[in-house]
Amino acid sequence: MEVINVEEPIIAVRISQYPEDKKNEFLILGRSNVGKSSFINTVINRKNMARTSSKPGKTQTLNFYYVNNEFYIVDVPGYGYANVNKKQLEKFGLMIEEYLKNRQCLKHVFLLVDYRHKPTEDDVLMYNFLKYYNLPVTIVATKYDKVNRSLRIKQDEVVKKTLNPALGDEIINFSSVTKIGKDRVYEIIESYFQK
Repeated sequence: MEVINVEEPIIAVRISQYPEDKKNEFLILGRSNVGKSSFINTVINRKNMARTSSKPGKTQTLNFYYVNNEFYIVDVPGYGYANVNKKQLEKFGLMIEEYLKNRQCLKHVFLLVDYRHKPTEDDVLMYNFLKYYNLPVTIVATKYDKVNRSLRIKQDEVVKKTLNPALGDEIINFSSVTKIGKDRVYEIIESYFQK
């Protein structure tokens, strides 16, 4: 897959603001600071379209990136960040749930977890939440390049055992530095245009 053009994101906080053209959508979910913006920038071949920040909790809306006039990559607020007040967290949760429950054109979810650490309780809850809605999920283990080669087999096991992916869901190791995993993400997206 070649990314030719990406439009500035459509920003939404409620259903009435979502795009209405019924194009396929691919959701990017993950904890704050897991590398969502870097993942999106790598996939859409742009340096800074999705703003990376050293301060977690930056994304506070649903952002729909329109790619190749063909599909959307949807970025939502990161979860599990304690510095956002409770009311804000609740609002984020409802916003994401509303999207998951009502979006017919949502085809696939990429759930990002930090490869350097054991997936958190929040990661497990989010994965189970997605499976409750019967959504196909790919678990993307980010920051793969930051883990020493000798520790990777052990770390693969930790991620797999903790999240226990359902049949058909896979785990991809990903690095926005070395670009490992990028082609597999493209293959998954492209598979929805061959159906």
